[in-house]
Amino acid sequence: MLRLSLALLALFLSVSLGRSSDAIVDDPSNRVIISVRDQKLMLIESGKKIAIYPVSTSKFGLGDSLGRLTTPLGFLQVVQKIGDRAPAGAVFHNRRWTGEVLKPNAPGRDPIVTRIIWLRGLEAENAHAFGRCIYIHGTSEERTIGRPASYGCIRMKSKDVVDLYDQIFLGTIVQIVPDHLPAPKTAVSDSPTPPIPPMPNDQLILARGAEKTKVRHSLIASGRGA
Repeated sequence: MLRLSLALLALFLSVSLGRSSDAIVDDPSNRVIISVRDQKLMLIESGKKIAIYPVSTSKFGLGDSLGRLTTPLGFLQVVQKIGDRAPAGAVFHNRRWTGEVLKPNAPGRDPIVTRIIWLRGLEAENAHAFGRCIYIHGTSEERTIGRPASYGCIRMKSKDVVDLYDQIFLGTIVQIVPDHLPAPKTAVSDSPTPPIPPMPNDQLILARGAEKTKVRHSLIASGRGA
């Protein structure tokens, strides 16, 4: 019984802490592109389209102002992956698995579920993205996928976010565009990645899974999805 309890505790901690020590990838030909107009996400590897998934961006529009629930545009970067081995529908609060698991479209519930891919902005137009806790994450509100429905984050169906999570790495570039998805062959060449600045120390500590955080997202703290 004790061995079983310890095994469950180990799984719980590994799921909560995520993959802050994952491999770092900075290949500019590998990229995630999110189209606000299409409400779709395209995964590109070596300049070729690997997959396209339906998503939901913010129902409050676009932007990166503090205190707003909007989706930022421009180039961002994956800085933490959270949820290794968590079951589909696993509920996260303050980036930690609560132990609860929800089925898709559970009535009256709208938490962050399954996986969290935390992004930081690389440009002035999205400089607040990390502090605003902008994620790509699973949602229990799967019936809303395909139209703007989030509180700033990029929402995906659980099966899709697991698939994406397993194919990207820390350092992967994420580009959010207002227009249609571009052709994969021209996406990288027409929109080169800007210089990648080093992470500030406070952000680096948070991205490595520190217990005490200096930034809080009011929607996460209240238990709602972003």
